[in-house]
Amino acid sequence: MADTPIDISEQDGIRYLHFGSEWVQGAMRIRRPVDLVLEYTREMLFGLLLRENFNPEGSWPKKILLIGLGAGSLTKFCYWRLPKARITTVEIDAGVWAVASQMFKLPENDPRLHVKIADGVEFMTQPGPAYDYILVDGYDENARVGALDSLPFYQACRARLTEGGILATNLFGRSRKYTAPLQRLHTAFDGNVQALPACESGNVVALAGTGVRLDVPTDELMLRARSLKTAIGLDLRPSIKRLQETAKTA
Repeated sequence: MADTPIDISEQDGIRYLHFGSEWVQGAMRIRRPVDLVLEYTREMLFGLLLRENFNPEGSWPKKILLIGLGAGSLTKFCYWRLPKARITTVEIDAGVWAVASQMFKLPENDPRLHVKIADGVEFMTQPGPAYDYILVDGYDENARVGALDSLPFYQACRARLTEGGILATNLFGRSRKYTAPLQRLHTAFDGNVQALPACESGNVVALAGTGVRLDVPTDELMLRARSLKTAIGLDLRPSIKRLQETAKTA
């Protein structure tokens, strides 16, 4: 397995995870450890807005797969705020899992949570169960993603999605124009892809789906976002405002 260099820093009540470089690989507000501190991690859950009548106590998503653990922010949030979901997180490095558990309050494995130490690409390209929501956020110390950004990997993700399922992937660290990875996603998902405007950090979250509309009008998204904030404390209204502003200047 990988032997990732791991560093921890703290500033203004926030604990940060680094993989031996200045790149932030995860963050936790120490007094509110379930909060999603980094903007792009919140936007990785934008797919919840694309499902009509989403309810955290409802039947979707039943199964969530995360590729890449980092500080465990998304795993924790899904575990605590989506109580009906079963979560599988695939992390290549057991040391990252240990740090997330010891320093970032990652829960232990139980019937709803399974952290698996494995290569994410190999995991996806082998036969296995289907998932309602797949989140891909795996980077090394140099912000490189490798085969997690490849057409075969995206095709494997599509094959492992349930009907109406959604893939969210973090495109940070790739071409600033994001043309090549987005084209691969378009090819794998027959064009059913939406890329959110870049966060201030440079992260671009792209979403792709099977049997679900991604082009929801922004007015409807805003209504859903208000309900989502009330339901699980996730505020995606700033992301929708960026979408609206980008549409005006396009």
